[in-house]
Amino acid sequence: MQKPIPRRRFLRGSGVLLGLPWMASMAETMAAAKPDASGSQNGDPQPPLRTAFLYFPNGVWEKDWVPQSEGTDYELSPSLEPLADLKDDFLVLSGLDKKHSHGGDGHYAKTANYLTGMPVAKTTGKDISSGGISIDQLIAAKVGNQTPLPSLELGIDPVISGIDSNVGYTRLYGSHISWQSPTRPIAKAINPRVVYERLFGKRMKTSTPEARSYQNLLDYVLEDARLVRGKLSRDDQFKMDEYLDSVREVEKRIEFATRDQSHRERFEAERDRIASGHALEIPETGTPGDFRQHIDLMLDMMVLAFQTDSTRVATFMFANDVSGRSFSFLDGVHGGHHELSHHENKEEKIAQYQLINRWHTEQFARMLRKMKAVKEGESTLLDNSMIMFGSSFSDGNRHDPDNLPLLLAGRGGGTIQPGRHIAAQDQVPVCNLYLSMAKRYGLDLERFGDSEAELTELAGT
Repeated sequence: MQKPIPRRRFLRGSGVLLGLPWMASMAETMAAAKPDASGSQNGDPQPPLRTAFLYFPNGVWEKDWVPQSEGTDYELSPSLEPLADLKDDFLVLSGLDKKHSHGGDGHYAKTANYLTGMPVAKTTGKDISSGGISIDQLIAAKVGNQTPLPSLELGIDPVISGIDSNVGYTRLYGSHISWQSPTRPIAKAINPRVVYERLFGKRMKTSTPEARSYQNLLDYVLEDARLVRGKLSRDDQFKMDEYLDSVREVEKRIEFATRDQSHRERFEAERDRIASGHALEIPETGTPGDFRQHIDLMLDMMVLAFQTDSTRVATFMFANDVSGRSFSFLDGVHGGHHELSHHENKEEKIAQYQLINRWHTEQFARMLRKMKAVKEGESTLLDNSMIMFGSSFSDGNRHDPDNLPLLLAGRGGGTIQPGRHIAAQDQVPVCNLYLSMAKRYGLDLERFGDSEAELTELAGT
């Protein structure tokens, strides 16, 4: 039998560190280690637990989102149909509420507390407050010291500052869902190349073409990969080859985005067209001009980050709050996202709004399929995760913070029974869900935010 390799083994070469995915060949070494008090599986032969929180703006058309029946025999609603092949891998959660969002404006007081559930301070200045630490950062404070990155915050849009004079709130609230403290939001990374550097190695100091090309990163570690590969079982050798191929694919896509200058010119033209107070920020070199490619890259890197145990906690914003992005690439959609969310119960707007909801669900489904394809012993990366997907309020026309549109994918390392629609009654706090997720990381909490109790329904019967 080959000698096991350490769990925290990295592929190394020329200032580059490339994390390895969980593999069964590591189990003997891991089992010999003493599990730590956090229950984080640092020394456990079981794969670690990962958690991500995905956010999309402007709510949903509830009639096409919430299934009509509960339990395991429910039928997928039109907005959730892209998840048909994954129905046994996620929960539909309805009836969860953020009572502290019932006041305030339509958007900002609801997005800033997406993961805190607490009151957001109404301000136009620097005295911001989300009401508390966000659940992702609470979990990261517990397990973040066991991975190279305590947490990973990703997005597509740059931070928007200034004041929304219509409601008297700073626009900063619409750019953040992750908060290290009530007054300290966590900056999200929007450039895929910067994220890649954080995950897989140091920034290269030299300006040579070879160093600038991240298509060559794997070349730096291939010799070390060859040595490690010889210590793996046959099954894990296949797993490692698949992993290295997926890293190479991401490299090529980033390299392509870096070379394509036409997108930058288009953004410059758009910037000149829009009034200076709402100028569209020019993406840094390496960011795709097509936001669909941008989203694909970011979600793929999140999967890689979990696969390599580079981090166990992540957040992703499909767009900032009040996003007016055009979805004209979808057949039948002609207006901006925010405009269509204010549908005024007009059928022509509702139909377009629902198509945008469905498109976001398709992106979520794509990510889950990639996670489900990553094997971790007898389970999968998706099995060993809790991936929440949703928006900060329900119907975009009413801005209701009750009956939040939320899905929770994964089995939480065997502690969650998916494949059901759980319909909470009497405005159950969404923080009950967050408390339940925190408990699965061994956090000794009586409550989180305005929670009343754990959401015991997650475990099933």
